[in-house]
Amino acid sequence: MQEPDPPVIQPFTFVFSWRRFSLHCAIMGFCVLLGLMTWYFAKPHSIRFYETKSEEQLTTAIAPDIDMALDTYSSVAVKDSQPLQVELLRGNVYFDIRKNATNTLEVKVGNVIIKDTGTRFSIRMHKDGSSNIAVADGHIKIHVASGVYQINTLEQADFDDARISKHRLVAEHDIAPWHH
Repeated sequence: MQEPDPPVIQPFTFVFSWRRFSLHCAIMGFCVLLGLMTWYFAKPHSIRFYETKSEEQLTTAIAPDIDMALDTYSSVAVKDSQPLQVELLRGNVYFDIRKNATNTLEVKVGNVIIKDTGTRFSIRMHKDGSSNIAVADGHIKIHVASGVYQINTLEQADFDDARISKHRLVAEHDIAPWHH
């Protein structure tokens, strides 16, 4: 019997192919895209909730130079973003924003947006869906469906999602009577 010849090992010769190169580039690009999406979506926004119960009030700093006071049975959600976003969920809230505050504040009440920098003001949310805003110092801009309105120092207005009503002057002690 005759022994088989040992296999002949030939050196590998690389053959460049545009199709193979394009396939590898597409795979690498897809992997990079997935990595970037994972990095972007992995950073959720920080949201803090503040809530008070009966016979309980809360005063806290929600950002440097921005203080917030909650009345009884009140709750808000604070989203750390630029500008700082606060959503009034129920009750009454008072904000004290100093002039040198680095963050601006945006408050959402239903579909209404209230924009502010460097003022003191209070918002009261009523059970019927209407709300009231009163400004102690400075001015705010309130965005409702019918337009943008400005409320100035010692003024107060009722509002809902659609419009502003009863825009009037108010005494300072009536701005947030529950806040000391």
